[in-house]
Amino acid sequence: MTNLGRGPRLVAALVAVGTLAAASGCGDGAGKTAIEDVVTLVVADFGNFGYKKLLREYEQAHPNIKVTERVGEYNKHHEELAAQLDKGAGAGDIVGIDEGYMVGFRNRSKDFVNLLDHGAATLADQWLPWKWQDTLSADGKYQIGLGTDIGGLGMCYRSDLLQQAGLPTDRDKVAQLWPTWEAYLETGNRFRQANLPAQWTDAASNLFNQVLSQQEVGYFDRSERLVADTEPGVKRAWDVSVAMIAAGQSAKYRTFNTQWVAALQGGRFATLACPAWMLGWIQQNAPATRGMWDVTAVPGGSGNWGGSWLAIPKQTAHPAEAYALAAWLTAPEQQLRIFIETGNLPSQPELYTDPAVTGFSNPFFRDAPVGKIFTASVQRKPPQYLGVHNAAVRKIFEDRLGEVEVGSKTPAAAWAEALVQAREASTG
Repeated sequence: MTNLGRGPRLVAALVAVGTLAAASGCGDGAGKTAIEDVVTLVVADFGNFGYKKLLREYEQAHPNIKVTERVGEYNKHHEELAAQLDKGAGAGDIVGIDEGYMVGFRNRSKDFVNLLDHGAATLADQWLPWKWQDTLSADGKYQIGLGTDIGGLGMCYRSDLLQQAGLPTDRDKVAQLWPTWEAYLETGNRFRQANLPAQWTDAASNLFNQVLSQQEVGYFDRSERLVADTEPGVKRAWDVSVAMIAAGQSAKYRTFNTQWVAALQGGRFATLACPAWMLGWIQQNAPATRGMWDVTAVPGGSGNWGGSWLAIPKQTAHPAEAYALAAWLTAPEQQLRIFIETGNLPSQPELYTDPAVTGFSNPFFRDAPVGKIFTASVQRKPPQYLGVHNAAVRKIFEDRLGEVEVGSKTPAAAWAEALVQAREASTG
């Protein structure tokens, strides 16, 4: 493990946990031990946070701590968390929250432990500034999350399909095919001329979100005003996506459903906008495609899709122990291990110059230098404010774009309807 200069902070967290362990062993009864006072913690997350091995190691180092990981489906996990907070019971001691849902949970911060009360301020500068700010109250006095990963963007492509279409397969030459999204669509037209049993990309909604992530302003400005119709960012993403649909380049799948997974496994689309965490998703769900996928720069060169935080619901009976574990899981050493094992990109820029990251190549993806690709992408990403109603408005635009994709609405009608529905959703 590399020396990342965070020793004092990590030692402090571990000392705190050690102190708690010792305290739990100090009972009135003779012969009472720390082992008899085991504290059980539940980590509730979704997808693949990369915690399986780490939690077992944490238990071994802290015999008075027992940790159970409860892994849920993405949407269901967040919906259940909201219901558990409403009820005041049932939530994990530590919960993972994705970027797409965090804004809504940040708006009900009083349901979560203020991590500043447990010393989180001393760790603030280990994260990208926007990663720390996204879960911090406007007055800077209430912090509900410790950042896990971020979703720096690359473009995954099936080298075998590009070769069959007569296109370059070397990742540097492939990147030169699409410095812009317009060039990406032109390359898609060339691919379609080969008449292969595969489409250029998986879905319009994916393309839309990637283009939008590169814009300085998204759905809302920092005053929570809907600006989708006055700022160019959302319309830019919409127009690129509509052009892709019109060119017949979309496979028209719903991302992550069973048909999409089958298409991923069967090579039914040639390119896929890939945040860093998508690599683990492909490896887990399409292991037989090893050596077929490669990774290169995304058109436009930057962007972020997703990423999560760990938060601690106030209903936990063990806030100090939960904080110590959350701080350890999100420390640089652990984020580095998770990146190497799963591809989840650290949210801590100190790691972006670490040779273990910059020099990391993924053998599943033809030894693509994913460390360099993803860190370069996220460092160029413009900060974009996500409003309180961001998730609801995003779904509206995705759904209306989906209707364009299947031919049930014209682009103009769908855009107009999306704006009306977005205004209604953002005033609710």
